[in-house]
Amino acid sequence: MMDYYAANPGPVDDSVLYDQEKHVSAAVWEGQERGALRCHEHTSKLDRWLLTDKQIELVKKAGFGYLRLIPAISLDNPLISALVERWRKETNTFHMTVGEMTVSLEDVAYLLGLPIDGEPVIGVTYTTCDSICVKYLGKSPDSGYTSGGMVKLSWLKETFSECSENASIEEIECNTRAYLLYLIGSTIFSTTTGNKVPVMYLPLFENFNEAGKYAWGAAALSFLYRALGNAALRSQSTISGCLTLLQCWSYYHLNVGRPKLHHDPIHECFPFVLRWKGKHSGPTSNRDVAFYRKALDCLKPTDVDWCPYANISHTVIPENILNQLILGRSKTMLICFDKAERHLPDRCLRQFGMHQTIPEEVHMWERKTRGVDGGVNLSGKLEAELNEWANRRFHVVEAEEDLDEGEYMNWYFRITRRVVGRPVSIAAEFERLNAALRDIAHIADTLSTHGMDEQQIQSVTRIRYKAHECLRDQIGSSITVNVENSENDVGKRIRGKERVRRRSVSKRRRKDDDPDEYYALTSCTNNNNNAQSHLYSPAVADDVDGGQLYHVENEVVLPPQHLCLDVNDVAKDCEEAAAEEADVDQLSHGSEESPGGPHAAHSSLENTEDVTCQTDNTVAA
Repeated sequence: MMDYYAANPGPVDDSVLYDQEKHVSAAVWEGQERGALRCHEHTSKLDRWLLTDKQIELVKKAGFGYLRLIPAISLDNPLISALVERWRKETNTFHMTVGEMTVSLEDVAYLLGLPIDGEPVIGVTYTTCDSICVKYLGKSPDSGYTSGGMVKLSWLKETFSECSENASIEEIECNTRAYLLYLIGSTIFSTTTGNKVPVMYLPLFENFNEAGKYAWGAAALSFLYRALGNAALRSQSTISGCLTLLQCWSYYHLNVGRPKLHHDPIHECFPFVLRWKGKHSGPTSNRDVAFYRKALDCLKPTDVDWCPYANISHTVIPENILNQLILGRSKTMLICFDKAERHLPDRCLRQFGMHQTIPEEVHMWERKTRGVDGGVNLSGKLEAELNEWANRRFHVVEAEEDLDEGEYMNWYFRITRRVVGRPVSIAAEFERLNAALRDIAHIADTLSTHGMDEQQIQSVTRIRYKAHECLRDQIGSSITVNVENSENDVGKRIRGKERVRRRSVSKRRRKDDDPDEYYALTSCTNNNNNAQSHLYSPAVADDVDGGQLYHVENEVVLPPQHLCLDVNDVAKDCEEAAAEEADVDQLSHGSEESPGGPHAAHSSLENTEDVTCQTDNTVAA
């Protein structure tokens, strides 16, 4: 069973993960690494806002009293990137080796302290900033600080970060609205623009008491779901949303990249994100995406804490948050303006202390966008989604007792993508295939044709030719030369490669002109020289475990476009070939310089590509 899934990582049944080809895991399997995602969260300058007591009171009324306490937490970009590789927007869950998991409304309430019940966060869109900023902030930004319906976070901080104790009520409210816009724009609604926030949220802060009635936690989760779905596409390189929430969710639920605490977790503070405040110990500097990917591919049930909040005293949790926790199990639609995303706790019942059953089918839904029109109230475009949210309390999933999860796991293994990284690298796969080709070539070269009829001899000859042709093609097309060597060494390697290509071309021409003569000549040559070059040596094949090759329906699956050859070995061959050619030239022409000189090397170098790895750091406002 494991050999089959090593060859076919899934899904076997694509009725659930129907967008697999667009997913980043498909690119990773094909050898296309994108590196760590650029993570956009801008919390580093939040502590530079100097709020007065009156402002803090208004922030609490608006529902953000706990969010403002959350400090800037250093993001682990490779960990976040590896988690994204397992996120599936078809189900809004992580597809782990142990089953599906997700960031739920319950997690948002525990970790951020945001309300997960209330009015949906939706309203009117704007394409300009001037009038809306003047109305709710009392000032309009210069054109250099705006872009469409978005304003730069830096303008908000520079203009409103300090409020006088003797300021008027109107000035206090304007400064507090600016702070709230900055707060959500740098945390729960951070965008991939890097340093801007839409002004469409401002009207929701017109009345601070009314602002506190919105389900900001549900909106934050909808925003994060959409960001995860976009980042999981193979074409993307950035991610936004509340990444502090995502990373701390991982710390609580998964024993992967979890730092060691310098304090006793028994004495918890609310919200629970504060557990990870401050510096942590643990070697994370040398952990890249591949490290975390392998850890998640090898995730065991013992590495998962399905209910991490069960042993935490609920006395520290505010009563209004406790009363809303039931909605953590609500199968509903989450809404944040145009971002409407499904919340599917029935796919992750073990996170609520229940046995997991085969969940209901997830029907595809249209993910709508705001478009470019201003002054549009999105409530008219999301009627069905708003109705689902209105009925959220009628769709709370319940537990089913005494269930065997074996049936679920059998179903899950068929519909999921079990691994993201290849158990065996493409280079190692090539080496095994190449060794097998050498073995075949050696057997065909040394096989006695005594007693064979003409048709059998012809078949052996064709097998011999095909094996050698494959090996020659790999030499001619799969070599990438490292240009860091000296000019002389590079020139030798290039001449060696050209010599190999000339030999390959001449043999192909000979075969095309007269195949029978070519096969006869090849057979005679091989019988007189069974040793061949070490490229055809069967010695490597003796060390290959054939059982480690991938098979799907009894066929070996090795895409030839992904095959690679060891550059050091080939470079050595090219240098030896160049040395032989230089000896011949010297005997024939004395001390004359080879045609082309150093310019030939430079010309070839222009066509040589270097593969580089790029490490991206967190973007801060």
